[in-house]
Amino acid sequence: MKTISGYILVNILGWKIIGDFPDIKKSIVICAPHTSYFDAFYGKLYLNEKGIKYNILSKKELFYFPMNLVMKIIGSIPVTRDKKFISQVVEIFQNKDELHIILCPEGHLRKITRWKKGYYYMAKEAGIPIVVSFIDYRKKEIGIKKIIVELDDYDIVRNQVADLYSDVSGKYPENFSTEIINKQNFKYDKNIN
Repeated sequence: MKTISGYILVNILGWKIIGDFPDIKKSIVICAPHTSYFDAFYGKLYLNEKGIKYNILSKKELFYFPMNLVMKIIGSIPVTRDKKFISQVVEIFQNKDELHIILCPEGHLRKITRWKKGYYYMAKEAGIPIVVSFIDYRKKEIGIKKIIVELDDYDIVRNQVADLYSDVSGKYPENFSTEIINKQNFKYDKNIN
């Protein structure tokens, strides 16, 4: 173990780290299943152990004093949730030499059967890969499943992601779904998450 975080995660809590984080400067990192607030705790230990400098996205309205200090400490970037959301994130990537943004495409702790698509459009329009990370409570494993660089077709990427998470169990497995529903009837505006 390189860090105290890694020692706690592996030696004290009994988790196993799977896969290496890719040696790249920028990425959208998706993480699933997201069924518990504990996911952030284990994820933070993993990221510290791997030495990954990461950020998360938060509503601009949360950046008021003194909350803005807390948001800065946890690595949060303020964004406006409007029609320009994706272009805001792309601009943030363009203005940074190194940036990994962590997202949970489920968007909620409860069971969701239609994941948010913003992660795909952010990566595609910024020209960066999607790193598929996971946390499996049944196996007590955390790490990286795959790096997706071919982003020409959302349906292909979404099916790859669903396959990668098909054998992963969240803390509350009943709240996790990789199902794709209403694909034909659902129109998506890529400018809104």
